[in-house]
Amino acid sequence: MSKTAVLFIDHVTAIGGAETSLLLMLQHLGRSRWQPHLACVDGRLAQAAQTLDIPTHIIPLPRLRRSRQFSRDWHVGSSAISKLARRIDAKILHANTVRAAIYAAPAAKTARRPFLWHMRDFWLSENRPKRVWIDRWGKRLLCLAAAQVIANSQATAGHLPCAGKVTVLPNAIDVSRFDPKTDGRTLRQQYNIPQDAPVVGMVGRLRPWKGQHRFIQMAAQVNQQLPESWFLIVGGSPFGVTDGYAEEVQALAEKSGLGSRLIFTGQLDDVRPALAAMNVFVHPGDPEPFGLVNIEAMAMEKPVVAFAHGALPEIVVDGETGVLAQPDDIDDLATAVLTLLSNPEKARKMGQNGRNRVKNHFNINHYMQKLDAIYRTLL
Repeated sequence: MSKTAVLFIDHVTAIGGAETSLLLMLQHLGRSRWQPHLACVDGRLAQAAQTLDIPTHIIPLPRLRRSRQFSRDWHVGSSAISKLARRIDAKILHANTVRAAIYAAPAAKTARRPFLWHMRDFWLSENRPKRVWIDRWGKRLLCLAAAQVIANSQATAGHLPCAGKVTVLPNAIDVSRFDPKTDGRTLRQQYNIPQDAPVVGMVGRLRPWKGQHRFIQMAAQVNQQLPESWFLIVGGSPFGVTDGYAEEVQALAEKSGLGSRLIFTGQLDDVRPALAAMNVFVHPGDPEPFGLVNIEAMAMEKPVVAFAHGALPEIVVDGETGVLAQPDDIDDLATAVLTLLSNPEKARKMGQNGRNRVKNHFNINHYMQKLDAIYRTLL
């Protein structure tokens, strides 16, 4: 039986959570039936896909926001996708990001192919837009154009105006890549952290909604009660945008009194050694559409402490795999962390429960079976 070509489209050059999920889909898509292709701009994502031997097509996908030649840029990108879809005889167009969907919608119509919109955000822009009506209008148009819509959480699905087309498919990981026995001593040695010291950490891009400022506030409270504690902030600015937030966070760190006990590792290509070095993982951000790193931490058997908003209640079972604090309540966040640090056995059990939950609910093999079923409905 001949393979059916699926054209994935992504607009970014670097690798974030959406691109990590995309690479997993490309890697695990059943090759007996499907032939994945990737259309993207040149950059690290293209290089990673090529390393996986995925046919990768470099196309122009200009930035549309504030573009002075919006119509021209839109036509350039959508035309490139349409021509490519015809050339490789792609039967399905799978848009992995909002900008990719904006380009793929007209391309799919021109090429007469079904278009699958994978929505991984609450908004069409990176943050809540000032003009919410534009966001609603844009979502309606994309929903009309899409044959199917995948939302990465119930929280994300709640922001979409086309419930009849939406399938909730939570993000997944390859659990086998996350070994709870990974040695965290090397990273501790690198940063002069005592091997027996309690370590609390977070992972995320240096952007305001990831909550590094809240993490530092929480860390200061924890350290007052537990002076031997250490803190890791893992992440940088892979997309090259900080808007001064990195400087703001550094200034807050200097005023926190934590000194050398608060460590910024910068961007890490592999976060597993950092997760291995932690006793408790914290997710202190704004409401998230998902938050892939939470299931990565759980797969490493780390208890997760997070605010009870966004998709986090769909991931963390309060009191079983971690603790959900009241939204934006730094005191409650610090109390949860202190509770786990003072009860290592409870934390250990939560970590084990977390890994089991990932195996059962966020496993890439189960994920790909469901994606395969969605594709079959589009043919």
